[in-house]
Amino acid sequence: MSFSKAQDLVRLAQLAAARRGGISLEEICAEFGVAHRTAQRMTDALEATFGTVETVDGDDRKRRWRLVDPGRTRLQLRQETGIEALEIAARSAQAEGRLRHARALHDLRDGLLAGAPARARVEADAEAVLAAMGQVTRPGPKVSLAPEILDSIIEALRGPFRLRVLYNQDSKPRILEPHGVLLGHRTYLAARDPAKSEEVRNFRIDLIHTAETLNESFALKEGFTIADYAAQAFGVWQDPAQYGEVVWRFLPEAAARAAGFRFHPMQVLEPQQDGSLIVRFHAAGWLEMAWHLYQWGDKVEVLSPPELRKLVEGHRRADFGPLP
Repeated sequence: MSFSKAQDLVRLAQLAAARRGGISLEEICAEFGVAHRTAQRMTDALEATFGTVETVDGDDRKRRWRLVDPGRTRLQLRQETGIEALEIAARSAQAEGRLRHARALHDLRDGLLAGAPARARVEADAEAVLAAMGQVTRPGPKVSLAPEILDSIIEALRGPFRLRVLYNQDSKPRILEPHGVLLGHRTYLAARDPAKSEEVRNFRIDLIHTAETLNESFALKEGFTIADYAAQAFGVWQDPAQYGEVVWRFLPEAAARAAGFRFHPMQVLEPQQDGSLIVRFHAAGWLEMAWHLYQWGDKVEVLSPPELRKLVEGHRRADFGPLP
């Protein structure tokens, strides 16, 4: 929905709340200078967006729309959508081991549900949608994360505070300066190890055996954002030595499917005259790229970098059926 349409919807809601008898289609046409069919679409949007809309058929046989309870809840959004969103987010947090976030999201959901004017109907509607939205479990192994480790990391990120960890096969703890978390097939902590380098690097959270949040604040790396940092990699692996332009060419029979993928946030798609598609972006992580490219069989060709092209040579199969 465009900004202007959103403004019109809010104004329509205000009119429906302010007019005692509601607002009719004819009045909407006059107020907004729209056609009858557009006015109908506006009332559909009003009912879909706000949870306190009531329709009344008057003695003049005209239907009018009004917002009931024009005080505290006059512009109350439909709560089913909010409840659904919170529940889906809570399930994702639970699956990722972020139990603190899952509990907080469930508390928000319960609070929103408790304030619903028609709690039973709202809960039933939300449950119907959630029951129909099955969560897809990705095949293959998944690394388990210790909730207490994630809790310590989250607490450190709030400060930001330094974090004392026992990592991998280290016999002595390290002091890290957390800058963010990268979620993927593995979950990484993006942090500085000031005893070794001023650069932010990745630490596998599943290899952190103990983590303690220290009461020691620090200054984040100037200009650092987790979004920019993540965009330097194709997946989650960061390697400055591999960072550079990546160019793939998808054959005509795979071009339409590839065009529907977001391989990288800064990708550029270049349709070719022969029906093929060239995809360009800048990133590191050749091994993760090779893992993904394998799914495309012989329907994709690596033009750059040469190191990645060499990595996938001999692994481009012609006997794959469906494309990703």
